[in-house]
Amino acid sequence: MTTPRPREHLMFAYELHLTAHAELVREAAVQRLGREAARAAKAARRAGRHETEGRVSAGRDRYARAA
Repeated sequence: MTTPRPREHLMFAYELHLTAHAELVREAAVQRLGREAARAAKAARRAGRHETEGRVSAGRDRYARAA
């Protein structure tokens, strides 16, 4: 078995660094997409409040209270 030369060791470390960097970039993209989706859903809910058609009652006020 031959021992790795210093240059080969550096290349392996560099490849590990590139792999870790790529994984962090992917995770950041997933988190960014999640935040954008949450923001879009919130904006859609907010925009839905002013539409002419939609929910009539909130559900709680639907029935009169019993004694």
